[in-house]
Amino acid sequence: QVRLVESGGGSVQTGGSLRLSCVVSAYNPDTSCLGWFRQAPGKEREGVAAIHWRSGFTSYTDSVKGRFTISQDNAKNTVYLQMNSLKPEDTAMYYCAADPYTISVHLDVSRFNYWGQGTQVTVSS
Repeated sequence: QVRLVESGGGSVQTGGSLRLSCVVSAYNPDTSCLGWFRQAPGKEREGVAAIHWRSGFTSYTDSVKGRFTISQDNAKNTVYLQMNSLKPEDTAMYYCAADPYTISVHLDVSRFNYWGQGTQVTVSS
């Protein structure tokens, strides 16, 4: 079973940066899409960024394009989310998730079967 463990959340001021990490185990690199999602209080969970492990193709939600970068380290089985120019509206619980049954990159939350425990990101103005 796929297991994901996130780390790297915290509190920063507007304009600051954070890097989230997600260590992934028991996945198939040929068919796995790894994604970062976030959920703020009272809001639905939304896709932030995703990467397909084999192809390296990425996808981002519009609100983070140019500010966030998703990347992978195959040797460490780790996916990263580098977040720059953070804004108060980026405040949320961030989750790493895996869809182990796809050959394409996507941010369809309903297709991600495995989830980490989440890490809190708070951006103050």
